Amino acid sequence: MAIARRTLVDPAESGMFHCVSRCVRRAFLCGRDSYSGNDYEHRRAWIRDRLRELAELFSIEVLSYTVMSNHLHVVVRTLPGRAAAWDDEEVARRWLRLCPGKRILSGRTCPPDDAAIRALCRDTWSLAVRRERLADLSWFMRCLNEPIARRANGEDDCTGRFWEGRFKCQKLDDEGATLACMAYVDLNPVRAGIAATPEESDFTSACDRATAHKARRQLARAPESPTPEQARLIEQAKTESERDHWLAHLGPPPENRSSSATDLDQTVLGCSGQPAPQPGPGDPPPLLAHLSVDRYLELLDWTGRQIRSDKRGHISHELRPALERLDLDVEAWVENVEGYAGLFHRIAGKLQRLDELAGATGRAWLQGHDGARRLYAEAA
Repeated sequence: MAIARRTLVDPAESGMFHCVSRCVRRAFLCGRDSYSGNDYEHRRAWIRDRLRELAELFSIEVLSYTVMSNHLHVVVRTLPGRAAAWDDEEVARRWLRLCPGKRILSGRTCPPDDAAIRALCRDTWSLAVRRERLADLSWFMRCLNEPIARRANGEDDCTGRFWEGRFKCQKLDDEGATLACMAYVDLNPVRAGIAATPEESDFTSACDRATAHKARRQLARAPESPTPEQARLIEQAKTESERDHWLAHLGPPPENRSSSATDLDQTVLGCSGQPAPQPGPGDPPPLLAHLSVDRYLELLDWTGRQIRSDKRGHISHELRPALERLDLDVEAWVENVEGYAGLFHRIAGKLQRLDELAGATGRAWLQGHDGARRLYAEAA
């Protein structure tokens, strides 16, 4: 029996979700189509740019994403309390940037003018509706998928469906399920044999985070009086250093971190973490507070190497505590990430939570008991 979307997504509460959209046509979303010979690789940038734009407008954080040849994954956290705390002018400005009604020749939206903002602020009913929409997961995915479909249909000179249907949505009930899902999403190109390591996986959140960290390290070593060539490289590094600013911050804010935390700058993916925006009014606690961006990238790199080499190495003593705090089965971590798609159905969480949610929705049980036993150490 299908589970109604409203039972998974409570618009009044913050939650983590894994969303998937898949193409309906044989023609590829991205990459080279072996049937037609057409190359659609440029469409990956369409999706990443649109995700970045929506993350700046909605009260929804993007935790991870990846764009594959015929589908896309995105892991998000809804933050309705943030939208509720915005003043009327902020809501109006964000909505008019999202739905401006007119565009300039390049296709980009025109900035809203003061008269349009004031007019929307005076319409209290319409403003309240738009405030709700700016925190709504379905509206977020609609504003992502619809423009991509129209643009792709226009490029292909055809009409009809581009996506196979409404996006698939899976609720991630706790931080352990969220971490496993994020790793699964970021490692999709590695599992598919498209890339050897996460930092080489173009158009993924892992690549954005790793690229931004590398650029920040280069800027830290930049000379005070650069040559013209060095100045050009510095400007390029400044641009690359901002590639992860639109992604959700992981772990505690920098000021709350222990001064004795291990510095991973000597490792391939080590980083001191992306600049974290200050939490807004109504925001929930930081996500994955025990796992900094440094540790996440190191964990991702280690997991990807085990998947690609068909070997099961021993997880390091530095990474093990981060997984144990989330009650995850450390020894089966690689297998669980590699096969995450088959662990759960609509809801990913612990056995007790699955039973509680089943009762709350009037069901005897929810699919995913075997997955919960595999993913969590406490169920082993």
